[in-house]
Amino acid sequence: MDKPNAQMPPAPKAPKIAPPAGSCDAHVHLVAGQKDFPLWDGRVENPAEGPDFDGWLSLYRAHLDALGFTKGLIVHSILYGTDNSVTVETLKRLGGNFRGVGLLPDTATDAQLDQFVDQNLKAVRLNYVHGGVLSWDGAKTLAPRLADRGLHIQMLLHSHLHMEELDADIRALPVPLVIDHVGWPDLSLGTDDPGFPRLLKLVSDGHVHIKLSAIYRLCPAPYDQAAPFIAALVAANPEGCLWGSDWPHLMLNGAQMPDAATLLDAFHDVVTRDDHRETILKHVPDRLFFDL
Repeated sequence: MDKPNAQMPPAPKAPKIAPPAGSCDAHVHLVAGQKDFPLWDGRVENPAEGPDFDGWLSLYRAHLDALGFTKGLIVHSILYGTDNSVTVETLKRLGGNFRGVGLLPDTATDAQLDQFVDQNLKAVRLNYVHGGVLSWDGAKTLAPRLADRGLHIQMLLHSHLHMEELDADIRALPVPLVIDHVGWPDLSLGTDDPGFPRLLKLVSDGHVHIKLSAIYRLCPAPYDQAAPFIAALVAANPEGCLWGSDWPHLMLNGAQMPDAATLLDAFHDVVTRDDHRETILKHVPDRLFFDL
């Protein structure tokens, strides 16, 4: 069966406020022309038609330049399954200011983990919402070997559904855990829903880092519904927060295609202290991804 094509992201624009020098967009995906790298049979869509791999790299560089970022974290897209080659090649092309997150199965070997390190991949990703190649049990088993290599885990979950069952295990992990997309809460339940205070406590206690990313998946623009959640996470621990654009906004699943500058503007509207902005946009990713 033919897969639908993803939408092209809009032309990049400048945000109202530029990020601090040396800032990192800590959540993007790099895709390629549909024949450039092998696509996973289980994907739900294809990359947008038009650009080849070089074209997508040019679009990504334009995105960075427009927003004012000089560093990036490339999160491997499930469109390519466990074949991390498109992400690895992206890191080779972009150079030392970029790191990656890849996919590995529960059965990953020491050789595969060593190769991860050599390829500038800093974390394995686990999707607890949709499932995938790495399970939570597998991640916990891998964690000591990840720790030995300076790797960590990045995870997609629903804070309103999963925090109670995961809380104790997260606290016991020997590696950092980075949770994507604000914990993907159900905003209609409010910040007092039991799962969200649990997430806040994990962030406050230093057991979790949280990406203030993809708020367009949580609510429509101008994203006011997400503001109390962002504010609460930053108040809990700015040293536990990162920001990412989620460019080029794959698998929208009914969400409206965003403009990345508007997403950064929404972050700045909530996070008004300069020191917190610099911590979240620069210092935390420097520490987690670049060992600075």
